[in-house]
Amino acid sequence: MGRNDGSERQVSAPGVDDATAVILHVDMDAFFAEVELLDRPEVRGKPAVVAHASGRSVVTSATYEARRFGVRSAMPLSQALRLCPGAIVLEPHHEKYREYSARVMKIFAEVTPLVEQLSIDEAFLDVSGARRLLGSPARIGERLRERVRDETGLPCSIGAAATKFVAKLASGRAKPDGMLVIPEGQTLAFLHPLPVGALWGVGVSTQESLTRLGLRTVGDLAATPLATLSKAVGQASGGKLHDLANGIDPRPVTTESREKSVGHEVTFEHDVTDAEALRRELLRLSTQTAARLRRSSLTGRTVSLKLRFADFRTVTRSRTLAEPTSVGRRIYEEVVAAYDALQLQGVPIRLIGVRVEQIEPDGGSSLALWDQDEGWRDAERTIDQVSARFGRDVLGPASLVKKAGRRVGETSAVSPGLFSGPRDG
Repeated sequence: MGRNDGSERQVSAPGVDDATAVILHVDMDAFFAEVELLDRPEVRGKPAVVAHASGRSVVTSATYEARRFGVRSAMPLSQALRLCPGAIVLEPHHEKYREYSARVMKIFAEVTPLVEQLSIDEAFLDVSGARRLLGSPARIGERLRERVRDETGLPCSIGAAATKFVAKLASGRAKPDGMLVIPEGQTLAFLHPLPVGALWGVGVSTQESLTRLGLRTVGDLAATPLATLSKAVGQASGGKLHDLANGIDPRPVTTESREKSVGHEVTFEHDVTDAEALRRELLRLSTQTAARLRRSSLTGRTVSLKLRFADFRTVTRSRTLAEPTSVGRRIYEEVVAAYDALQLQGVPIRLIGVRVEQIEPDGGSSLALWDQDEGWRDAERTIDQVSARFGRDVLGPASLVKKAGRRVGETSAVSPGLFSGPRDG
């Protein structure tokens, strides 16, 4: 939906009827870039990207000045610099992003207890119970934007609507640094002119299927009989898309956040072809992922391997376990088996990643009569205790003393739900 560079910005006029728009979606604008600009005020107003200073790095975030040149998050830095040769490269500092995220979420929680954090830089708020004390939803939204700016120095955009989905669309249209209110009675007027790609769940393949039916706008989709839509994209997807296109989204704002996946991935400075070096990297990523699961008292049943080749082609392979695990050795053995099955000897690898899905709370012990991971589980818990006392990397697998190659960009992610994914507001 749109170019995401602010060129299609739309904000509400004063006095808009906001009585029904009690769901707010607050999204920080170019969050990582804006945090970096707090320490680099001389860069403000200039095209800049957040990335490691390497030709193999990818863009984590970009200022709106850079976006107008076509720069986007997840784009290779080399491509971004070709599009915008004058862009200033800012080194990322993830600890600062976590700090500012916590400060912003604390402000939200002081407005309403009904806060559903979606990612490090966005959240839904239900302000229906705050109106008597704090005023109308629009007034609450404007005050929130003022507080975030005054207390953190960061801009944010807000969408206000009667449903979560429309509120999220509205915040995207209000960027940067704006607010758009969609009264319940104007929901369809707002939705129906939008391209079908604006609907959650419409990826490239689904959009192609809809286009073949002549469905190019949300209004086209809303007017299509459900049976016809279900035949084109499947019954489950058809029903969800038909509801969204007609403004139907009964999901409440929920304060309970359950992680959907946990993982780590890394991009190499130079393509790696050495299979043993790649296996060591898989061990390191598996160890980190498992430690993160244990810190949150979680286990996972599906283990996924992600590989990106020199030509940017990406493959994933998943394996489902009989028992959920948080044991790094078990995760490692599964992803190595998936890697070996691909028979990629000598194939250059640009990026490698490990992810655990089907997350659930740790039940405390295996239900199997013979727990083949018991020894590894005890050893890794001991490592957890040593790390908590003396710091990370004090104790770990001996094979990790060797490195797969210089790493220029490493990311870790905990995916919380429906609107998760790469963030670059």
